[in-house]
Amino acid sequence: MGGKNKQRTKGNLRPSNSGRAAELLAKEQGTVPGFIGFGTSQSDLGYVPAIQGAEEIDSLVDSDFRMVLRKLSKKDVTTKLKAMQEFGTMCAERDTEVVKGVLPYWPRIFCKISLDHDRRVREATQQAFEKLILKVKKHLAPYLKSLMGYWLMAQCDTYTPAACAAKDAFEAAFPPSKQPEAIAFCKDEIASVLHDHLLKETPDTLSDPQTVPEEEREAKFYRVITCSLLALKKLLCLLPDNELDSLEEKFKFLLSHNKFWKYGKHSIPQIRSAYFELVSALCQRIPWLMKDEASKVSPSVLLSIDDSDPVVCPALWEAVLYTLTTIEDCWTHVNAKKSVFPKLSAVVREGGRGLATVIYPYLLPFISKLPQSITDPKLDFFKNFLTSLVTGLSTERIKASFSECSAIVAAFFECLRFIMQQNLGEEEMEQMLVNDQLIPFVDAVLKEPRLQNGQLFHHLAETLSSWESKADMERGDKMAHNLEKVLLNFWERLSEVCMEKINEPEADNTSVLGVSSLLEVLQKPKSALKSNKKKVGKVRFADEISESNKKNEKGVSSEGENSEGSELVTEPLTQDLSDLISPLRKKPLEDLVCRLAKMSINYITEQTSEQHLKFLSTLLSTFSSSQVFKVLLGDEKQSIGKGKTLEIAKLAQKNPAVQFLYQKLLGWLNEDQKKDAGFLVDILYSALRCCDSNMERKDVLDDLTEVELKWDSLLQVIEKSCSSSDKHALVSLWLKGDILGEKLVNLADHLCNMGLESTVSSESYFSERWTLLSLVLSQHIENDYLIGEVYVERIIVKLHETLSRTKTLSEAENSRSSVSRVCDVACNYFSSAKGRLLMPSSEDLLLTLFQLCAQSKERTHLPDSLICKLKNTWLSGVNFLVHQVDSTYKQSSFLRLSAVWLKNQVQSSSLDVRSLQVLLSAVDDFLNKLLESKDTDLLGVCIGSVMPNDSEWGQMRQSLPMQWLHRPLLEGRLSLNHECFQTEYKEEDIKTLPSHLCTSALLSKMMLVALKKEVVLENNELVKIIAELLYSLQWCEELDNPPAFLTEFCEMLQRMNITYRHLCALGDTSGLLKLIFSRSKANGTLWSLIIIKLVFSGSITSEDVKHHYRNSEDSFFPLTEGNLHTIQSLCPFLLKEEKKKFIAECIPALLAWPKDDLYYIDGGFGYFAIFNSSLQTKSIDDEELLHGILEVIMSWKKNFEDIFLFSCNLSEASPETLGINIEIIRFLSLFLKYRSSPLEESEWDFIMCSMLAWLETTSESRALYFDPLVQLFACVSCDLACDLSVVFDSATLDTVCDLPQNLISEWKEFFSQGIHSLLLPLLMTVIESKDPSETSFQNALLRPMCETLTYISKDQLLSHKLLGRSVASQKTNFPEHLQTLLDTLAPLLLFRARPVQIAAYHMLYKLMPELPQYDQDNLKSYGDEEEEPALSPPAVLMSLLSTQEDLLENVLGGISVGQIVTIKPLSEDFCYVLGYLLTWKLILTFFKAASSQLRALYSMYLRKTKSLNKLLYHLFRLMPENPTFGESVLEFSNKDPKTFFTEELRLSIRETAALPYQIPHLACSVYHMTLKDLPAMVRLWWNSSEKRIFNIVDRFTSKYVSNVLSFQEISSVQTSTQLFNGMTVKARATTREVMATYTIEDIVIELIIQLPSNYPLGSITVESGKRVGVAVQQWRNWMLQLSTYLTHQNGSIMEGLALWKNNVDKRFEGVEDCMICFSVIHGFNYSLPKKACRTCKKKFHSACLYKWFTSSNKSTCPLCRETFF
Repeated sequence: MGGKNKQRTKGNLRPSNSGRAAELLAKEQGTVPGFIGFGTSQSDLGYVPAIQGAEEIDSLVDSDFRMVLRKLSKKDVTTKLKAMQEFGTMCAERDTEVVKGVLPYWPRIFCKISLDHDRRVREATQQAFEKLILKVKKHLAPYLKSLMGYWLMAQCDTYTPAACAAKDAFEAAFPPSKQPEAIAFCKDEIASVLHDHLLKETPDTLSDPQTVPEEEREAKFYRVITCSLLALKKLLCLLPDNELDSLEEKFKFLLSHNKFWKYGKHSIPQIRSAYFELVSALCQRIPWLMKDEASKVSPSVLLSIDDSDPVVCPALWEAVLYTLTTIEDCWTHVNAKKSVFPKLSAVVREGGRGLATVIYPYLLPFISKLPQSITDPKLDFFKNFLTSLVTGLSTERIKASFSECSAIVAAFFECLRFIMQQNLGEEEMEQMLVNDQLIPFVDAVLKEPRLQNGQLFHHLAETLSSWESKADMERGDKMAHNLEKVLLNFWERLSEVCMEKINEPEADNTSVLGVSSLLEVLQKPKSALKSNKKKVGKVRFADEISESNKKNEKGVSSEGENSEGSELVTEPLTQDLSDLISPLRKKPLEDLVCRLAKMSINYITEQTSEQHLKFLSTLLSTFSSSQVFKVLLGDEKQSIGKGKTLEIAKLAQKNPAVQFLYQKLLGWLNEDQKKDAGFLVDILYSALRCCDSNMERKDVLDDLTEVELKWDSLLQVIEKSCSSSDKHALVSLWLKGDILGEKLVNLADHLCNMGLESTVSSESYFSERWTLLSLVLSQHIENDYLIGEVYVERIIVKLHETLSRTKTLSEAENSRSSVSRVCDVACNYFSSAKGRLLMPSSEDLLLTLFQLCAQSKERTHLPDSLICKLKNTWLSGVNFLVHQVDSTYKQSSFLRLSAVWLKNQVQSSSLDVRSLQVLLSAVDDFLNKLLESKDTDLLGVCIGSVMPNDSEWGQMRQSLPMQWLHRPLLEGRLSLNHECFQTEYKEEDIKTLPSHLCTSALLSKMMLVALKKEVVLENNELVKIIAELLYSLQWCEELDNPPAFLTEFCEMLQRMNITYRHLCALGDTSGLLKLIFSRSKANGTLWSLIIIKLVFSGSITSEDVKHHYRNSEDSFFPLTEGNLHTIQSLCPFLLKEEKKKFIAECIPALLAWPKDDLYYIDGGFGYFAIFNSSLQTKSIDDEELLHGILEVIMSWKKNFEDIFLFSCNLSEASPETLGINIEIIRFLSLFLKYRSSPLEESEWDFIMCSMLAWLETTSESRALYFDPLVQLFACVSCDLACDLSVVFDSATLDTVCDLPQNLISEWKEFFSQGIHSLLLPLLMTVIESKDPSETSFQNALLRPMCETLTYISKDQLLSHKLLGRSVASQKTNFPEHLQTLLDTLAPLLLFRARPVQIAAYHMLYKLMPELPQYDQDNLKSYGDEEEEPALSPPAVLMSLLSTQEDLLENVLGGISVGQIVTIKPLSEDFCYVLGYLLTWKLILTFFKAASSQLRALYSMYLRKTKSLNKLLYHLFRLMPENPTFGESVLEFSNKDPKTFFTEELRLSIRETAALPYQIPHLACSVYHMTLKDLPAMVRLWWNSSEKRIFNIVDRFTSKYVSNVLSFQEISSVQTSTQLFNGMTVKARATTREVMATYTIEDIVIELIIQLPSNYPLGSITVESGKRVGVAVQQWRNWMLQLSTYLTHQNGSIMEGLALWKNNVDKRFEGVEDCMICFSVIHGFNYSLPKKACRTCKKKFHSACLYKWFTSSNKSTCPLCRETFF
């Protein structure tokens, strides 16, 4: 009726509400209205009343229940469903008294809602009712009568869950014993309700026609009718017998009503089904009433016999049988022959119309109840009936369904037996049943393979057995005589049918199989038939022809007894079956078999018919008797062959089966054309079955094995023996015998030594032989090998020998060899081995398989396919081992030997990464298999076997090359004063991993697998393994520039999740730290570094370290190398007090030591090392102490000067002397860094003089740099020089005051000069002779040396004398010494070492501002040429740039612009990119230092070479998308975030923390400089670029660069000191505007320059301000000129304004404009108009004229058009 928000009728203030309507009614009438609507019991109370006006009635109902019950009256399904669920919950949770208040209102609601259209509501109602019952229990009794009718209907609901819920509620209310009593109590009310529904209700009375759709109304009506019929049946069944009479009148009334009988013809199947069920119940419970209504019952039921609805059919046929039984005269009310039988016949002919399994079991009871008067003439009736049955079987639908087919066959034989039993002695009937029905039926089945799958043959055999047993028991009786006659007739006719099927040259395969199956079933005794059949319900029928026929009754009962007794007989061997078969069957069956066998052998002999041969095989397997074999041999007298032993000859003479075997069967077996000769082998077994003993069989088979049988036949014989225990029993002696065993061993030897050839025939030739080997090894009978165990072992030895040879063959040879076949055989062998220990040869084979899988294919020469097979094979073997009973590993040699082999592999063999990976993969598979074992110790034992002892670990650690020491020594983390790194990597070992790495990786892998199952390792093995692996990892990490294979090794460990953090999480951290700490104190070196690494990786805390230190604090002195290294490692984590404590111990000793003690670890060297480590962590803040130590050093200088290696050659210096010098130099460097009080002049003199002397030593000893200690000495000497340079370079006015007088001048004039005069030549020498890789130890000297050289002054550089390097064909304006300097330093930008590149950059950077002056002096020679003038920046830089561009093209050329490239720090590409960007930085610095005119010439050169374009493309591949600096991404303050454009780039050599950001920052810096110094050229490039690049550049520049540049430009205007005569310039930062006011005499010009948002890419706009005394045209010209200057000149705004002012000044001075560009000063090269036309005398700019001539292709004057001379 519309939404809530629509316009309402006037006066209608509130929306409609059914609750309010009820409220109004209550107020007006004062009573609660009843339920007005549809249903029953109008007099009952309605649903719960409204709150107002009915308090006295309503007081018992709880308010919550009231609300819920009100909701139940709503129409909405969801509301009702939720309300009912809520009602159920409330019933369960509330008190009984509260719930009882609902009971008066419940019947009305239940009766209505239990018939609700929605099935979920009905189900929920019954569930809620159950909860109500459980709560109120007996208090429900007063309301039962009004509920029970609907309750019974609910139990018959068509929706099963609702019906089940109702039954559950009923059972909750009444136990089964009380249910009849409860029903009886309410019987009248129930009957009334059901009668009303059945006879009175219509769809429109059950539901409101105005609100409920017709379809829904009808569905409810049909459901109510169905439920009512079923409820009536339920009432009848539950009601006690003594209560039936009281309802007789009600049922009479119902049965007299025509509407009830119409339900039998109703269109709804459910109603018809319920109706027939009710009819059955009525016949059962009140038969006398049904007899009275016979005239209605009979037609209603019997005429519906063809109803084929699956819902109706079961109930209908039950009703049919009850009707026939209850109403004797039912046939008088229907015409059987016209109405009933035709319908029945139609159903049966159509195979039951898909309901055969339902209908056909009823057929026998049905015909047994037919009176004779109805069936006359009997012969025709039964003939038609059985014919209809057979016809039904022939339909396609029945053939396709096994169950339906079986039902029809069962019904046919049951009816046949019944008819035969009833009509025995009537010859016509017997003839008809056998000749016209049974035999044609069998014949039809033999032709149809789908029918043969059913139970027909078994039913036939059972029928025959029944007849035979009766005939045998009643011998001499008339009935027995009749039965014998029937059986004789059957066998004659059956023989004819079988002979006909077989007696054809091309016999039909289906028929032949059918005959075989039939004969096989008929041969089986009755007990075998019983055991083969499923247990099914079976209809029993008795003779009902006459009471006097006692014999027949006796026969039926005896049959039953006989059949029950026969089930106790067990199935004997086949030859004894004949004893259990009736004589009436035995002879005719044997005769038939002999005739068929004779016929088959004739066809085989004459026509070699394979079909008949297969039939004969099947026949013999069932009937293997001497008599049949005699028939097969016939009258022929042939010998069995020459050379046979006497025993065989005698056996053949005695036994026709053996004779047949040699004479016939062997010939067939050895024919080649038969593909599948399995049936021949079956004949062989049939012949063997006729032998008297197993020995005879063994003799025959041995004889055949030696000579006659081929391998394929042998394989089939053995396969057949495995498939059947009977067959195995026949040949078991032969299988275990010597002859077969030896033959198989020879076969294995032959196969293993012979490779496969490529032909297909040879493939199959070998295939069946390998299959045979696999079969005899893998097949077990009763837990024993098929053949003798000794032969199994010999075969396995042969297989093992084959695998052992693989390493000597090539991969191609292995592919062709028999390894693959060996794998298949071995895999089958291991997979099938059950409950037995492996024999020794098997364990050896398994070990070899494991070794082949655990080695790389380079060693084993095996293709991948074979390796995969080998892996599966050995895994199956290990799988067998681990699933054995407990403790088998103690007896298994494989587990012990494999562990030993693994240990030898990793400790002694040379493994590369690939080999180790293969080994670890195999071990992973191996251990995961071991985890499956029930014995948890197995894995621990395995790991213990592989684990080296402490001495072996020590040897492996010592064998590790010592290059790892280089980095810790250089970085000052460890100190050494002796030579200990002689072990170097050699070229030939470049791919071999050290044994320590292999062993630790292997054990770690094993440990990780073991920890999956929480295996406990003994002797603290877990901690030891982790410690050793940490040692390996640390060794790899410390190596500088490790070989590729070591990097690969580390990556492999990473993939295996072997990291510091993960390892420490696995083990006991405290135990691990304790072990590492003790080893560190004992040995130092890597163990000490591991402690630092563990703390930094977060695996342990510094508190753990301090705890261990405090526990052993007193044991560090006297110092040993281990103690020293441990203290050095612990320094970063110890408290200042703790460090002061051990420093305090050092000081007194330091003062008192004699000279000799200074060299030792427990002397000066060791103590200085500790001082330095403490100073590095800023732990010594006692200035006096530091100065005191310096005094001690100075005193040593006086007393023991020969300790100090001043100005000498180090060739004779001992490692101890070098060690103490290194530590002293380090101390001085740290002292300078961390001092806070001023030094005295003597201290400065000592430090500076010592530094220079040590540098001289360094310079003189450059030939010894291969010695690490010498190189370390050189590095720390340069470091000291660098630190001093930093001190004096950063000296400010404040710090200068603290320095002694003349110290700075001495530094500049002497010391600094001395440093650079030593280091610059040294640098040139080093880089010429060394590997240019920054990460190599040999070039570590470059870092401090180059860092020091960055502090060289410009004057020192210019005054430096370097050898001249001439560069061919370079035109230069520079002096010779300057050009030499450039030629020497510029190529260093290409050097592949970052320190050298940065040092070269810093030195060249100082020279760049000096260079443009030399070009300025020669400027007169440029600019007057006809073409556009251009001038190259320094040629050496441009030449270098050209080389770098080629290199960068290789690195970045393939990457699109805008795609960001990340350059790996310190890689080769890094050096190329760094050099390129530094070169551009120098060029831009040079460019900036030049004048405006020179810049124009230089920029023209850059335009011609297109170098700048290439740079810009590269920059947009190198600059990051988000150039945020440092951590400022996370900082969101009021200020703008820091970016690479706002922060200055610091190119430091020492600081390497920012290396990953150096290239991006440098690229941003170069881009910033380019935009600032070459804006016009960048703008030109940007405008000419493609759209995608245009957008990328615009977006990036606007976002990150424009603001910075605009701010700098405005700031430069504001802070500019440049003064213009007659022009003032002001800037506004907020609006990005510059305002220039030009004044001359009375003329005032004001111009406003506006910077764009994407400055400098966008055009700068020039707007007019004040204009006084200037013509408009002139004004526009000047504005255009300024705009042109600002757009096209590569400079700042101030420079553009100066140029413009100069132009205007010249105009006022009288210089005429160039008539091409209308400007006095040229906008690009800033020249004046000089070229004049001889005709019109007008002057033009040279560049303008050149452009005019080239663009117009004429040489005439632009004004007068005369030729220009």
